[in-house]
Amino acid sequence: MTDFAGLIDGYHRFKEGDWQKQRARWTELAEGQSPKVMVIACSDSRVDPTQIFDTSPGEMFVVRNVANLVPPFETTPGHHGVSAALEFAVTQLEVPEIVVMGHQACGGCGAALTKRFADAPKGKGGFIADWINILDEARDRVVAEHGQGPEAARAMEFEAVRVSIANLRSFPCVQAREKAGKLRLHGAYFAIADGILHVLDEEGGAFSPA
Repeated sequence: MTDFAGLIDGYHRFKEGDWQKQRARWTELAEGQSPKVMVIACSDSRVDPTQIFDTSPGEMFVVRNVANLVPPFETTPGHHGVSAALEFAVTQLEVPEIVVMGHQACGGCGAALTKRFADAPKGKGGFIADWINILDEARDRVVAEHGQGPEAARAMEFEAVRVSIANLRSFPCVQAREKAGKLRLHGAYFAIADGILHVLDEEGGAFSPA
């Protein structure tokens, strides 16, 4: 199990290895970034999008949070971290593609499905409950069709991707660029156990192996 000391050891390996090999690339990146894809993924330690998609530094603008969620567009006061990152990626970096990637065995989706943190105080699950209530309507649909259990869990994980894509389209900047043909949205799902990436067919609504 890697602790902070292990991270520092890893940094030294990186600095002496990959950083040296890609020194010209790092020099270029020091001047700015121009990623072509924004990836919205889960914070889960098992699903690192840079590893799954085998990318190099500067290729993806990545946002990670519990259950890979995008909240709907809103203008209420507060600290809107995902919305700020999305706004930056779309209006400043002008990324042409956004990928929402869910995954197998997602704890956030599981909590949404079982309402594990319902009524929990802040600091003991309340922040999690407030965040995953983005999935409440989807959760009701999943429970009505699948009840609880493994099938419902996967359905909930798929729904998290669909909900986030729908919420992306509630942002005016996304609407404008998508309408102009300058932005495409994609859904994906990574199955940890077998390593298979599934891609969402928006027309049919189903996920299938890439």
